[in-house]
Amino acid sequence: MENLRGLILSGGAGTRLRPITHTSAKQLVPVANKPVLFYGIEALIDAGINEIGVIVNPETGGEIEACVREAGFGSDVNFEFIRQDRPGGLAHAMLTAADFLGDSPFVMYLGDNILRDGVRDLVARFREVEPEALIQLTEVPDPQHYGVAELDGDRVVRLVEKPQVPPSNMALVGVYMFAPVILDAARRIEPSARGELEITDAIQTLIDDGLRVESHTVTGWWKDTGQLHDMLEANHLVLEALSARTDGDVDDSSKIEGRVVIEAGAKVERSHLRGPVVIGAGAQVTDAYIGPYTAIGNDVKVTNAEIENSILLAGARVENLDERLADSLLGRDARLVRGDSKARALRMIIGDNSEVLVP
Repeated sequence: MENLRGLILSGGAGTRLRPITHTSAKQLVPVANKPVLFYGIEALIDAGINEIGVIVNPETGGEIEACVREAGFGSDVNFEFIRQDRPGGLAHAMLTAADFLGDSPFVMYLGDNILRDGVRDLVARFREVEPEALIQLTEVPDPQHYGVAELDGDRVVRLVEKPQVPPSNMALVGVYMFAPVILDAARRIEPSARGELEITDAIQTLIDDGLRVESHTVTGWWKDTGQLHDMLEANHLVLEALSARTDGDVDDSSKIEGRVVIEAGAKVERSHLRGPVVIGAGAQVTDAYIGPYTAIGNDVKVTNAEIENSILLAGARVENLDERLADSLLGRDARLVRGDSKARALRMIIGDNSEVLVP
């Protein structure tokens, strides 16, 4: 199984993260100052996969391709960017990549998912057992909100999408391993009630054909970053593993506590940083408090403000706030500044290039 390929699905519109995704792909929204998409790419590379197809949509495909190529993941890693003409479901996206996949087995990774432990163990098990499909599962307290697997040992005997009476509490995670026969199964299914070709239907077709569909339980945490609270929680979880490092400038009047990363070119003056916190390259933090689980992007400017458990994208400005900013996501080059009167609390999601005058 030496020709194993990777397929990352990054064609979604990201409607649940608007207005951020009006101007940028949701897979490029950063967690701990790294685009979500890059966690998936790095997971595939770590598992020894260097032929990677990326499904994109026509609106954001150019941005995603430019970002990936600029990042540089090594000369031995080859990317192919494949445009999906419409949002037709996961199985439709997979069929869009049929020419790229050919007759190779592959791992399919949803581009807005993050798994703490990557996919190395999943890939190793797939190579060892060689089933027609190997799906990732995780135990959840509310399985009625997920695709759920009914199991016989490790073998999957049935998949049910958002069941009222779940057959188990084991939910599907957005990473799958497939033999090429899955493409034939996907061609045989009909669109679901929402008009999409569902990957669960294609996997169920394999089961109905008597083929082997095995399961693998996720170790560590897994997050789908489709909504604001999921994005903030993923940011929280990634920052938990942060190792302190200071490459920027910190004056003697500032206080640094806990695990804090200050990238090269960043300046911290008369401020209190309480980790885990990451301060991006070129950022300026002046007369400010930056509390735990905050990611300050490149070239962000924070002056006379308090922030915690938030994500500020590149170029954002936060100035002269009397109330603490918490649980928020600010887009690229957004500005949040204090007006003349006072507000009691702030919690918001602000899109790219926005300006908010706080009363």
